[in-house]
Amino acid sequence: MNPRIVLVIAQLTIREISRRRILWVLTILSLVSVALVGWGVSRLVGLSRENDVNAYELEIGVSQILILIAFMFSFVLAMSAAFLAAPAIASDVETGTVLAMLARPMHRADLVVGRWLGLGIIVAAYAAGSGLLAIGVVRFISDYSPPSTAVALGFLAFQAVAVMTAALALGTRLPGIAAGAVTVVLFGLGWFTGVLGSLSNAFGVKSLAGLGDVFRLLFPTDGLWRGVIYGLEPSQVVVATEQGGRVAQSNPFFADAPPPMAFIVWCVVWVVLVLALGAWLFRRREL
Repeated sequence: MNPRIVLVIAQLTIREISRRRILWVLTILSLVSVALVGWGVSRLVGLSRENDVNAYELEIGVSQILILIAFMFSFVLAMSAAFLAAPAIASDVETGTVLAMLARPMHRADLVVGRWLGLGIIVAAYAAGSGLLAIGVVRFISDYSPPSTAVALGFLAFQAVAVMTAALALGTRLPGIAAGAVTVVLFGLGWFTGVLGSLSNAFGVKSLAGLGDVFRLLFPTDGLWRGVIYGLEPSQVVVATEQGGRVAQSNPFFADAPPPMAFIVWCVVWVVLVLALGAWLFRRREL
């Protein structure tokens, strides 16, 4: 694999997406969404102060709204990453562009890794930028700031990169639409099994709890989502939920601790393995 060629492919990928105005569309959608979030939070804050809601209760309410916004945005981000990355290789194959590209002194792995790098930069920057903008607007309106903004944004970007990697790898053998659809379904299943695992732990059903742990290793997006929640969850909610017992901790929007370091390391390894699998599948594909 040639690093220089990889960087060239990454630059071309970023320029290609910019020419298609996908970034502009995503930016406009983010601005509209953040504006609506700001309006909703301002109304909540205004009405709460009119009804003499104390600052402690208002802070908890705003924090839970911010987590709900992050949850909605994580799904939008996952779908955007999936359908942005899925056709990155598949469309080159379908249009025959890949034949002209591979006629140069370039390996197929260079193309896959270069596409991944360019898409990763776009997806991570979009996730961090949009998340930071939403948190900044909420802070400006309500004076509430999450305890670990950098942690939340880091895990959100990591989750998006994981989804993008899976979609890109599937797109090396499947049509773009099919690869994107499969990735989104896997993302939804990951969240569902994570919720199922939390409920199983709360109710002492160990067999179902193990299912969530296994799927989290196979497709780790739900574990990364727990890191987002941890970065946004105020300490008051953590203490109150811990006092509420196992049933209270089964809340899918609660995390009293970040993902273990071993899991984070596994997520990095997982991304490398999936990317390597995509490169291997693409190398064996007949063009």
